[in-house]
Amino acid sequence: MPGEIPSPPKEMPLIDPLGRVIDYLRVSVTDRCDLRCTYCMAERQTFLPRAELLTIEELDRLCSTFIDLGTTRLRLTGGEPLIRKGFMDLVAGLSRHLKSGRLNELTLTTNGTQLARHAEALARYGVKRINVSIDTLNADDYRRITRGGDLAGVLAGLEAARKAGLEVKINVVALKGDNADALPAMIAWAHGLGMEITLIETMPLGEIDGDRMDQYLPLSSVRGALARRWSLIPMTRRTGGPARYVRVEETGGVLGFITPMTHTFCETCNRVRVTCTGTLFLCLGQDDHADLRQVMRNFRDDDAPLRAVIREAIARKPKGHDFSIARRGASPAVARPMSMTGG
Repeated sequence: MPGEIPSPPKEMPLIDPLGRVIDYLRVSVTDRCDLRCTYCMAERQTFLPRAELLTIEELDRLCSTFIDLGTTRLRLTGGEPLIRKGFMDLVAGLSRHLKSGRLNELTLTTNGTQLARHAEALARYGVKRINVSIDTLNADDYRRITRGGDLAGVLAGLEAARKAGLEVKINVVALKGDNADALPAMIAWAHGLGMEITLIETMPLGEIDGDRMDQYLPLSSVRGALARRWSLIPMTRRTGGPARYVRVEETGGVLGFITPMTHTFCETCNRVRVTCTGTLFLCLGQDDHADLRQVMRNFRDDDAPLRAVIREAIARKPKGHDFSIARRGASPAVARPMSMTGG
């Protein structure tokens, strides 16, 4: 119609060499964490100098550029994202994309230690769903696995999140020597509170103080044991993540399995990850990457070069990862810790 301002041309979606549409971005806002989980990092972990991290403004610019390129789901992670100074300012800024309808979902993965303080604000800014990582409901075991964490504070955070109207999903890393026997009780607890729960195999990312052979618990055996206890009804649902879901008939709840070691989920991968330093990793289990920080700082007022680098990187996204925990003392598949890449 006369006088109307034409809409800007729509960007072509990000499509990788296998024809997968990449519309899900996970961004780590910090490699720092207030816990030291034994399967995630060394007790005396060395963290990045703060000057190497993207600023809050750069994180907003990066996320917004991906949204321009078709990202519809954005997950903020860490480390522990809620300890990053200015994090809630980032969430507040990104909420504009929810209001405009350009972003379908803004979520985060957290260890829950700071939830009691921030749950209401997260809900106010449009976050509807969060993942909370808890690997045991035994306070002593929790303190040991996390090297000093306070389970009571995390549970209080969970309650605050639920009161704020946030949908909570519990993430549990299955650990042979730490929580294998307690997994059924954790599933029943989560379902009793109306929360979904997902079990995750430990992954060979970064150096830890122990040997992952002592931790690794294949979920194929866990699922078999659970199937002898309960009726597990397969579900066709897909959330854009790597989990495969069943409904537990006896509890009425949803149970997910993330199995990077025993059954890869790469054929439907629709996601990429950006670290807190602005490094784009095309696969969690591969080292191929692109430096987005340098492009942003070289072209502060022009996003075209940033979009070009992102497109070039997606064009070489690999088919999948090469994770393996096959022998004692083996080096991790990739050297960078999970806390840098983001969960």
